Amino acid sequence: MNETEVTATETVATEVQPAEGAAGTAAPRQQQSGFGMMVPMLLILAIFYFMMIRPQQRKERERRKMIEELRAGAKIVFAGGLMGRIVEATEKTFKVEIATGTVIEIDRGSVSGVCAG
Repeated sequence: MNETEVTATETVATEVQPAEGAAGTAAPRQQQSGFGMMVPMLLILAIFYFMMIRPQQRKERERRKMIEELRAGAKIVFAGGLMGRIVEATEKTFKVEIATGTVIEIDRGSVSGVCAG
């Protein structure tokens, strides 16, 4: 055999060897612990709570307090945008005058705000 034939044969032999990732020769993978995966999820939930849920709860608490303090004579806005003046306040409803001589009864929860005046 001449020298070029030997070199070509050796090169082919080294290239044919299986790679490290091939079946049977792969190294075992390390798995993440459950705690390591849970920490980012807990952080996301905490951020979501403080950015979204807590401010909404605070707004709702303020709205409920505002509705509890409403008395006859207050000018209010309904959730649908209708405005009127409270004529009578009961435990669960308001009687509201929306035009001269036109009185309707509404649920307290449908009040979205108080108007100045």
